[in-house]
Amino acid sequence: MTTQFEPVIGLEIHVQLASKTKMFCACPNGMDESSGPNSEICPRCSGQPGTLPVINLGAVRLGVRAGLALGCQINEVSSFERKHYFYPDLPKGYQITQNAHPINGRGEIEITFGPKENLQKKKIGIHHAHLEEDAAKSSHCADYSLVDYNRSGCPLLEIVSMPDLRSADEAYAYLTEIKRLMQWVDASNCDMEKGELRVDVNVSLRPVGQESFGTRTEIKNLNSFKAVRDAINFEINRQSEVLNKGEKVVQQTLLWDKENNLTKPMRSKEDALDYRYFPEPDLPALVLNKERLQELRAEMPELPAAKEAKFMGLGLSAYDAGVLTISRATAEYFEAVLAAKAPAKAAANWITTDLMGLLNADKKDISQSPVAAGNLAELIGLVESGKISRNQAKTVFEHMYKTGEKAGVLVEKLGLSQVSDEGQLFAWAQEAINESPKAVADFKKGNRAAVGALVGAVMRKSKGKANPKRMNEILVELLSK
Repeated sequence: MTTQFEPVIGLEIHVQLASKTKMFCACPNGMDESSGPNSEICPRCSGQPGTLPVINLGAVRLGVRAGLALGCQINEVSSFERKHYFYPDLPKGYQITQNAHPINGRGEIEITFGPKENLQKKKIGIHHAHLEEDAAKSSHCADYSLVDYNRSGCPLLEIVSMPDLRSADEAYAYLTEIKRLMQWVDASNCDMEKGELRVDVNVSLRPVGQESFGTRTEIKNLNSFKAVRDAINFEINRQSEVLNKGEKVVQQTLLWDKENNLTKPMRSKEDALDYRYFPEPDLPALVLNKERLQELRAEMPELPAAKEAKFMGLGLSAYDAGVLTISRATAEYFEAVLAAKAPAKAAANWITTDLMGLLNADKKDISQSPVAAGNLAELIGLVESGKISRNQAKTVFEHMYKTGEKAGVLVEKLGLSQVSDEGQLFAWAQEAINESPKAVADFKKGNRAAVGALVGAVMRKSKGKANPKRMNEILVELLSK
C-alpha cells in the first residue's frame, strides 16, 4: 500500500547587503565588472596575520532594515562568533558570523500563491536572520580550481525560515516575497546572476498526520527560482519512492544538476558539522540603543502588504494590487499616476497591461519607463473625457512609449481628436441608418445588439473619430422614434 507523505521544507537564503564596503574592512562591496580577480582585497579580507576586523555600520543598518521588513524581533544586543571550517574559499580558516545571538530574532511574513482565480495566503515563520561575511568565489575546472577573493568579506544576511513550507509552489512564493522585501527596503539588489541571492533548501517527508519530522536532505547549487522549484519537486518524488520501497532516506547534502534535472549526492551529513563556534575575540558586542532603533524604524518605507491593502481599498482586485506592488518603483509609479488625478482602475489597467507589456518585451524595469507618470495620467484623462477613444489611446500610447512625448501633443500630431460636434454625429448616424436596413429591422424586432453594427459603420465613416459611446446613444435615440 502506498503511503501519502507531506513535504516539510525550509529555506536558508543568503542575500548580499547593498553597503558600499565589505563587512569588516573598507574594500568595495561587489566587484566592478572591469576589475580583475583578486583586485578588490586588502590584508583584512584576505586573512593576513595581525589584522583586525572593524564592523561596517552601514551593513548593520541594512541588516536591521531587512529584519524590520521580515517582521523580526530586533535584538538590542547581538554578537559575532567564529565558525571554523577549512576550505580554500575561507582565507582566515574561519568565518565571522552570528550564531547564538543574531541581530534579528523571530519574524513572520505572508506569502501569496496559487492561480490568479484562486489566490491563497499563508504565514511563514522566520527563525532568525543573522549577519556574516561571505566566502570567496571558487571556480572548478577539470584539472584545477581557481579562487577569487574579491567576494571574500562581503556582507551577507542569512535568512533562516521555519519549516513551514509544504510545497515547491509555496517555497517559490516565499523566495519571491523575500526578494521583493529585500529590494523594497533597499537592503539588497538580490541579483542571482551576480550571486547576491543564494538559496539552500532543506526537504524531508513525513506521513500525512504525523507531527515528527522525517530525515532531511539539503540541496545546494540553486542559481534560479526555477531551479529551486524543480529541485524541490524532484526531491519530494525521489524521497517518496525511497520511503514507499521500505528504505530509509539518507541525510546528506545534494547538488542540483540542472542539465539532467536531478539531485546528486555531494557529501554525507549524518551529523551536523562541528564548526567549533566561539565568540569573536576581536569584536565587542553589537549594541543598538532604543533611540537608534527608533530612528531606523522611522526611516522605513511603507511595506508591500500595507500598499496592497491601500490599493484594494481603491477598488482594485487582489491580483492587480499584487502586480502593482511587485516592486517599490511600480507602486510609486502607480501612486504618481493617481496623484495626477487619474482614476485608480483605469490607471491600474494601463500600467499592468499596456505599459508592463512593452517594458517586459524590452526587458526594462518601470524605473526606465519612457512614459512619465504624469503623461500617462494625461492620456487617461483624454479617454475619460471622451476626447479620444480607447483604441485611439492605444495608438497614442505606442507613440508616447517610443518618443516620450506628451499625450495631448501626439493627439494633435496624429489628428486623432474625436469629433464632438453634435450635428456631424447625427448626420453620420442618419447615413448609417439609411445604408443598413437589415440592422435597423433587427433593432425594431427587439435585437438591441444590432445597434453595434451601426456604430461600427459610423466609426468607419468617421475614420475612428466619432465618440462610440455618444454615437450609441444617438443611434438608439433615432431608432426609437
